[in-house]
Order: sequence, then structure tokens, then C-alpha cells
Amino acid sequence: MYQNDKPFKIGDITLDNRVVLAPMAGVCNSAFRLTVKEFGAGLVYAEMISDKALNIRNAKTMDMLYIDEREHPMTLQIFGGDKENLVEAAKYVDKYTNADIIDINMGCPVNKIIKCEAGARWLLDPNKIYDMVSAVVEAVDKPVSCKMRIGWDDEHVFAIENALAAERAGASAIAMHGRTRVQMYEGKANWDILRDVSRELTIPFIANGDVETPEDAKRMLEHTGADGVMIGRAALGNPWMIYQTVNYLETGVLQPEPSIREKMDVCLLHFERLMALKGEGTAVREMRKHASWYLKGLRGNGKVRTAINQTTTAVEFRALINSVGDGMAEEEMIEVV
Repeated sequence: MYQNDKPFKIGDITLDNRVVLAPMAGVCNSAFRLTVKEFGAGLVYAEMISDKALNIRNAKTMDMLYIDEREHPMTLQIFGGDKENLVEAAKYVDKYTNADIIDINMGCPVNKIIKCEAGARWLLDPNKIYDMVSAVVEAVDKPVSCKMRIGWDDEHVFAIENALAAERAGASAIAMHGRTRVQMYEGKANWDILRDVSRELTIPFIANGDVETPEDAKRMLEHTGADGVMIGRAALGNPWMIYQTVNYLETGVLQPEPSIREKMDVCLLHFERLMALKGEGTAVREMRKHASWYLKGLRGNGKVRTAINQTTTAVEFRALINSVGDGMAEEEMIEVV
């Protein structure tokens, strides 16, 4: 059992537990967040939103601001490279959304974000981090957090300097991924650097990277001394990972894996929520990737995955997912343990 009796608060927001859903672009819309939240996540992050797109009221971006009341507490994440634009976007989120926390992305490693002087580009300049974060903190009432990586590359690891700059600027919490920008999502996350950062901060620290099992989460918290653990890719098609981790940290007991039928039922629930959020056509297209994640670990899933990738209607999608839960589970598909 993981022992940490300190209350987990970000600003004035109290979290029920220490398990946090990471922001994942193209994934963390309200339908996904709510599904994960119902499996017990203490905090969920929305996918990152462009400050410039928000400031011009881009229709697709405005849709990304939707938050279901059942998601709370939750964090909306913004990114940008220009202080004026970032502050303006933060003020809009603060005033016109029901987000609990505003997060600033300074960890996204992809080129199109870097070229905007946003995301992981900030990792090279602690002074910019201080300047940008302090400007946002002064402009809003909601707590401000920062999501970053340990550094740009092995020669430019300013993890402690960057985290302390954000803390001095008034950030209420820091989440840090244990990889550099150059690593992208390859190699191993450096938990030792996360531990070093955790020791320096007085605000809540959330550690992220290479948490694939509940046991990993416990080891990360113990190794780093972090206040919370962030789970990203391990939750894709597997919200049970969140429930199992929360339970394991609180009781030391590992919960059993869900049945194939249970997996498919949650996949369908997720799909119905996505349909309500985005309409049938978009939901079917977006659920193709989610379905492959829900089917992960089932031997013999190739044919149904191919069929799902060709679906264009909700009727077809439901029929295929139900076929897995009802019949193929026993006859053609077995769970790989």
C-alpha cells in the first residue's frame, strides 16, 4: 500500500486520489475523459488547445472546450509561444469555461508545435517559462499548472531550473514526463531526474512516463516522491488501468482483468458518448483507433480490426463490437495473459 497522508490539492482544488489522466492530443475529448473519470481518475486533462485558434474562436477549437459536469475536477490545457496570445486564451478559459485548472503545455515534442515556439521549445529557456507562466497566473483566477518534459536533449536537461521557474512564477502544480523532447516517446523515462525535481519543489508534483501497470505507479511514487502519478498511453482502450491503479495504491490489492464482454461494453459506451459529442460520421472514424486499443491483447483480433476500419455507420460498428463480446470471444479470440 502506498502511504502518503498529505491532501492532494492543486490551488484550491482537492483531488480524490493521486492518479491523473495525461493530456493526449486527438484522444482526450470529453467522451474519453468522462469514461476514464468514471473508472476513478482523481484528475483528467483535456487535449491541448492552440491559443491562437481559441482567440479567433475557431469552431473546431471551441468545440474542444466542452466539459461534462461529471468530469470534475478537470484541467484544460493550452499551448502557444507568444505571451499576449497565451494570456488572452487563458483569460477566455478562466472566464468562459467550467474547467477547474488551466494547464500550460511546455512538453509537446512535435515539429509543428515547436515551430510555433511552443510546447517543448520552452524547455531551453527557464527565463521564458517564468515570464510566460507569471503573466498567465496574474491574468486568471483559476489555478495554473504546467506540463513539461525533463529537457530538450541529453545536453539540455534543465528539469530543476524549469520547474523552479514555473513555481516562482506562481504555478500551483507541475507535471513532468521523464523523457526529453528528442526522445519523443522512445527509450526509457528517467525517474531519477523526476525524483530530483520532486525534492526541490514545494508545490504538488505529478510524475509521468513508463507507467504501464498499477505496480509501476506505486514504484514511481515511491522512487520519485511525487504527489501524483500521471497515466497516458496505458489507459488507451483500458480505463480499468485507472481503477486498478487507484485501488492498488489504496489497498495493495490487484483487481482482476475485465472480461472481453466488459471491455466491449465500455467500448460501446465510449462510442455512444463520442457520437453525442461529434456526430455519427466523425465518431465512427475516431472510434476505429480506440477499438484497436480496446481489442489489444486479444489473439485473433486482426479480422475484426480490419472490418472495423472499414465501417462507416454506427450500426456496423456496434454489430462488430458486439460480435466480439458475444461470440468471437469464445470461438475465435482468446485473451493473452
